[in-house]
Amino acid sequence: MQECHGKVNIDFSGMKKIALVGNPNVGKSVIFSHLTGMYVTVSNYPGTTVEVSRGAGTIARHKYEVIDTPGMNNLIPSSEDEKVARDLLLNECPDLVIQVADAKNLRRTLLLTLQLKAMGFPIILNLNMMDEAEQRRIEINVKKLSELLDVVIVSTIATDGIGVWELKETIDQAAKVGGGHKLKLLSEHARENRERQRQVVEIYKAVVKKMPRGTLFLERLGDFTMRPLTGIPVLFFVLWLLYQVVGVWAAGNGVGFMEEVVFGQYINPWSIKLADLVIPVPLVKEFFVGEYGVITMALSYAIAIILPILTAFFLFFSILEDSGYLPRLAILLNRSFRVIGLSGKAVIPMVLGLGCDTMATMTTRTLETRRERVIATLLLALAIPCSAQLGVILGLIGGLSAKATMIWAGAVSLIFFLAGFLAARLFPGKSSDFIMEIPPIRLPKLKNIFVKTLARIEWYLREAVPLFIYGTIALFVFDKIYVLKIIEDLASPLVVSFMGLPVKATEAFLIGFFRRDYGAAGLYALAQKGLMSPTQIVVSLVTITLFVPCLAQFLVMIKERGMKTALGIVAFIFPFAFLVGGTLNFILRYFRVAL
Repeated sequence: MQECHGKVNIDFSGMKKIALVGNPNVGKSVIFSHLTGMYVTVSNYPGTTVEVSRGAGTIARHKYEVIDTPGMNNLIPSSEDEKVARDLLLNECPDLVIQVADAKNLRRTLLLTLQLKAMGFPIILNLNMMDEAEQRRIEINVKKLSELLDVVIVSTIATDGIGVWELKETIDQAAKVGGGHKLKLLSEHARENRERQRQVVEIYKAVVKKMPRGTLFLERLGDFTMRPLTGIPVLFFVLWLLYQVVGVWAAGNGVGFMEEVVFGQYINPWSIKLADLVIPVPLVKEFFVGEYGVITMALSYAIAIILPILTAFFLFFSILEDSGYLPRLAILLNRSFRVIGLSGKAVIPMVLGLGCDTMATMTTRTLETRRERVIATLLLALAIPCSAQLGVILGLIGGLSAKATMIWAGAVSLIFFLAGFLAARLFPGKSSDFIMEIPPIRLPKLKNIFVKTLARIEWYLREAVPLFIYGTIALFVFDKIYVLKIIEDLASPLVVSFMGLPVKATEAFLIGFFRRDYGAAGLYALAQKGLMSPTQIVVSLVTITLFVPCLAQFLVMIKERGMKTALGIVAFIFPFAFLVGGTLNFILRYFRVAL
C-alpha cells in the first residue's frame, strides 16, 4: 500500500466500514478529515490508477474504517472514477454509507440518493455547504426531505466544523443497527432511469424554495473572471501579484535572510567549525561541508534558497484554490486550449502542475480521451514549472527587469502552445466536450490556507529534500572520480559555445535530472556569485524550465502513460530544451537585446 506523504499504514481489521460518497467537489475530503484526523493511507484501487483514501476514526469510543470514494454523479458509471466508486461499494459492502451533498445543488444529489436506496445501502444524507445555500437564498425543508426519502439527514458547514458533532452522533447510532443488509443490483433500464429522474424533480420541487435575491458582489466578481473582456485583465493581475509576492518579496527578503543570515552567519560557519573539530578525515569533512557538501550545498539550496520562495508560492496558491478562482480560469481558457487539442478541463492539471507536476500528471487520468491525456502529459513535462522551480525562477528573474521576465514567460508560453498545436495535429481525434460545475467565489478561510500550506511544506521537506541530498552526493562522487570534469568537457560545445553559458551551468542541468527545482537553484547560486550575465540568466532559465521532467514525474509518467510513451516524451524534450536555449541565445545576442 502506498503511503500518503509518509503517513503510517493502518490495521483496519475488526473495524466497521463507513463509505463516503457524493458528487465531485461537495466536501467529502473535509468530512473525511473531520472523521479520521491525520491518519490516512492512499492506495490505487486494484487494476486501476484511481486513488482511494482510507482512514481510521474514533466515534463514541468505537473505531471505524472510513473510505473516501472518488466523486461520482451516478451509480451507472460513465468514467473510470465512477466505476471504481461503484465497484468499491459493491465489493467492500460498507456497514454505512454517508452521502455528502452540496446543499445548493440538491437536485444533482437526489438521483444518487435514490440509486443508493434502490440498492439497499443504509445511508445518511449529509447536506453540506448549508452556508452557501443560505447565501443564495435557497431554503430546504430538511424534515420533509427526510420523510420523502426515508433517510436520516444531517446538515453541516464542514469547513467551519459546524454540524460535524451531530454527524458523528448520527453515525454512531446508525452503525449500531447497521450491517447485515443485502444489496440488490441496480437496473440500468432506460424506463427505470426515467422514473428516478421524475422522482428527483418531484422531490426537489416539494422541498426546495428559492427566495428572490439581489446580485451579490462576490457572484458578480466571479462572473467577471470568466468573461474574456474582464477575465483576462484579472488573470494578468493575479499573475502580477504572484510575481510580486514570490519573485520580489519572498526571493528578496526571505531568501536574503535565510541565505545571508541563517546559513551565511550561523549554520554553515558552525558546521565547518564542528567538522574541523570532530572529523579528522578530509574527504569525509568535505562530504558534509565542502563545495558539494550535504550541508553547505544540499541543505543550503533546499532550505535557504527554495523553502522561503516555496512557502510564499504555496500560500498564494492556497488562496486561489480556496477562493474558487481556478475552475473559472478553466472556463476562461477553454477556447484557447481547444487550439492545442484539449478542453478547458485540462486547465486544472496544468494549474495543479504549478504546484507539483508529479501529482498533476496523475490527475490527467480525469481527461476523457487517451489523446488528451498524452498531450497534457507532454505539456506538463515540457513547459509547466512546478512550484519550487517557478519560485526560484521568479526569484532570480525578478532581480533583473520586466523585459527579462516577459522574454522568459513569452518564450515558455510560445513553446507551450506551439508544442500543443503540433501534438494536436500529430495525434488524430477531437477534443472532448467541456462541462464543469462552477463553485461560488468564496472569501478564503485562514485556517484552510494555513493547513494546506503547512501540509505542502511538510510534503516538500519529506519528499523533495532527500532528493537534493542524493543529487549532491552524486555530484560529490562524480567530482572525486573526475566524471564531473569529463561531463563538463563533453558538454562544453553545447553549453558554452551553442548556449553561451558558463561551463559550471552543466552542474545545474546535471542535478536537474533529480529535480528541476534543484537545477534552478544551482543557476540561482551561479547568478548570486556573479558568474552569469542577464542574457545568460534568461537563456538558462528558459532551458531549465523546458528541461526533462524530474525523476518522480518520470516514474509517474511511466505508470500513467506506459514506458514507450514516457521514454518518447523525454527523448523529445531533452534535445529540444537545449535547441530552444541555443536559439534564444543567438536571437538575444544577434539583436543585442539589453536586459
